[in-house]
Amino acid sequence: MKMILSVLSIEDAPGVQNALTNADFAVTKLATTGGFLNSGNITFLTATEDTKIDECLDIIKAHSHSHVRKVPSESEAESKTKEVTVGGAVIFVLDVEQFKKL
Repeated sequence: MKMILSVLSIEDAPGVQNALTNADFAVTKLATTGGFLNSGNITFLTATEDTKIDECLDIIKAHSHSHVRKVPSESEAESKTKEVTVGGAVIFVLDVEQFKKL
């Protein structure tokens, strides 16, 4: 069994959550804040069998999108803003030693 932790932008979270639950994955949603741009994000915890990892990751990938955002520049030598790519998903797949529903 594996635990998939996926950190997503708040904009992508509803689509990912709906797609995962429609595919019969149990999802726990945590509201989190990212260090980069102090933007809101969502962390999903999904426990699944080893054989369903690829299906879960494909769903997350299909519903997570990166985009370019203009942010204030930190350097006076640069223009007032710069473009950075944000969004997408950061995913950790962890071994689960034991899983119980009480």
